[in-house]
Order: sequence, then C-alpha cells, then structure tokens
Amino acid sequence: MTQPPQAGKAEEPETETPRSQTLLQEMGGISGLIYSSVPVLVFVLVNSIFSLQPAIWSAVGSALLITVIRIVRKQPLQPAISGFFGVAIAAFIAYRTGSAKGFFLFGIWASLVYGSVFTLSVLVRWPLVGVIWGLLNGHGQRWRADRKAMIAYDLATLAWAAVFAARFIVQRWLYDEDQTGWLAFARIAMGYPLTAVALLVTIWAVRRAGHRVRDLEQAAEDEERQIEARLRAKYGEPATES
Repeated sequence: MTQPPQAGKAEEPETETPRSQTLLQEMGGISGLIYSSVPVLVFVLVNSIFSLQPAIWSAVGSALLITVIRIVRKQPLQPAISGFFGVAIAAFIAYRTGSAKGFFLFGIWASLVYGSVFTLSVLVRWPLVGVIWGLLNGHGQRWRADRKAMIAYDLATLAWAAVFAARFIVQRWLYDEDQTGWLAFARIAMGYPLTAVALLVTIWAVRRAGHRVRDLEQAAEDEERQIEARLRAKYGEPATES
C-alpha cells in the first residue's frame, strides 16, 4: 500500500539530464534513424535488380509502410511524416531527372541549406541549437545573457553545421562522379556516426547551459533577497492595513 505524499515536502528540482534525452526523441529516436535508411536501401537494391521506375515506387511504398507502422505504434508523428515526404520528394526528383542518382539530389542540397542556416545563426549570435532547445523546454532565451552558455550553444550549432557540410561535400562529389551505390552508402554511413557525434556535443551544451542558467536565476534571487533585507533593515516592516 503506497503512502500519501508528505505535506510540505519540497519537490526535487527537475534536472537537465532527462530533458536532454528528448533531443533524440524529437528526431524519432533510434528507430527513426534506422527507419530513415530503409527507403534508401530499397531504392538502390530494386534499381540494381530491375529499373528506375520500380525502384521509385518501392522506395515510396516502404516509406509509406514505415509511416503507418510508426503511427500504429504511437511513435512521434513528426519524424514519420517528414521522412515520408522527404522520400516522396527524392523519388519525384529521380523520376523527373530520369536518373537513379537524382534520388539523392534533394538530400544533398538540403544539407547545404541546413549547414548554411546553422552557420549563419552563430554569426548573428542566435545559435540555432540554443534557440530550438529553449523552445522545446519552455525556458525561452535566458541563456543568451550568459557568455559561457552562448559559447556552449555556438559549439553545438557549429557541430551540426560541420555535419551538414561534410555530407554535402562528399555526396555532391559522388553525385558528380555518378556513383549511385556509393551515394547510398555515404547517405547511411554519414547519417548515424555523424549524427551521434553532433548529438553528444548538443547534450553537453544543453547540460552546461542549463547549469549556467540556473546559476544566473539563483544569483538573481539572492540579490533580490539581499535588497529586500536591506530595505527592511532601513525602513522596517511595511505597515499592514487594519
């Protein structure tokens, strides 16, 4: 039989560590990373055995099936929907270009756009990792008042920019060399490892910035109490209405 909570017992403050784990969940979790490679593998395999048209429909079909599975399992919906539309766009480009390597063109240029946006956010002093995390946890942008928190988020944002830049450079070169098979390999190989590295840097930045923000909040509270104490010592307790 469980005991009722004790009255007056202070709740333990929520730590930054559990919340930092939601970063991977927002991306669909480990299963989301695995599912994202399935349409690519299906496309390359079917294209090598049959032709471009069956490969396109097989990739779209596998992406649709994965979306349905994720919905049935009540897994995060946003990664499932975005993943399906990403494959659909890639398949449409492959159909329009009439080339299997066109399937990877959308991802290549998306990497360039994402890398540019992340880099620009650091240059304008609004590192995107900090902005996104502030929106996710509801803390707002208080971290911008602390230099060390800004540096932490700068490093995390630049880590993601480096990931996208590496993907664009390597995959663009393979695209120009008509290496469709190696494009698929690079798409998958540069997905898991590089994403893991960027996530580690991001989690470190979230924890460091979270500690800094809590220190700032505590210092502000201490200062307010000191000011209130000095005012009371000088003017006494405020008179109460009878």
